[in-house]
Amino acid sequence: MSVTNAENETAAEGAIRVLIADDQPLVRRGLALILGPSPAITVVAEAENGEQALVLAHEHRPDVVVMDIRMPVLDGVAATERLARDLPECRVLALSTFDMDEYVIAALRAGAYGFLPKDSSPEDLVAAIRTVRAGEAAVAPRLLTRLISAFVRNDRVAPPNRRRPAAENTPGLTPREVEVWRLVATGLDNSQIAHTMAISVSTVKNYITNIFDKLGVRDRAQAVIAAYESGLVAPLRADDTD
Repeated sequence: MSVTNAENETAAEGAIRVLIADDQPLVRRGLALILGPSPAITVVAEAENGEQALVLAHEHRPDVVVMDIRMPVLDGVAATERLARDLPECRVLALSTFDMDEYVIAALRAGAYGFLPKDSSPEDLVAAIRTVRAGEAAVAPRLLTRLISAFVRNDRVAPPNRRRPAAENTPGLTPREVEVWRLVATGLDNSQIAHTMAISVSTVKNYITNIFDKLGVRDRAQAVIAAYESGLVAPLRADDTD
């Protein structure tokens, strides 16, 4: 188990407290070095597997856990699920070597607030941590849609034998909310949805808040997954992808 120096605990009042979990020491150290210069971020601990990440999260109460998906002892998906249940204030940003990885989708379903491939730039990592800390999904809508489409198409995400109801039968959602949900699932941001539907951005935000409440999801990532599982959005055909 690797923990950063005690002085990190008292650094920059108000800084985002980050725990890094990765089974490769060089990756952990590299992430810590990337984040270290930012005065808005303090790395409070490092873990080499999911089990240690849980122990350190309870001890240090970080704002964000940068979580590798594939780790020994307890993988990042299982660790994310337990953190979301036991310490919901610790928001998970999942990392993976591969951007088309079924474990990424599993992590989002387990409660991760975002996903980045490990070859992302330092600037993107810092921006994603800030976004996750703010309670938003740090997944580019187009990338998220491609990921979900690929794995739903291959029947690797949707639970087996799950009935896919028609979107019109979605309980509790008004027709306008269903349309906003569909546009979210196709990768449009709030401004694009507002333009498409000829409504204000604030109205879009209100619709999205209602949709999240009615679907029982926390963010756009989970809303998109729910859209595919419900049949609201059809998976891409193989010849639709790049």
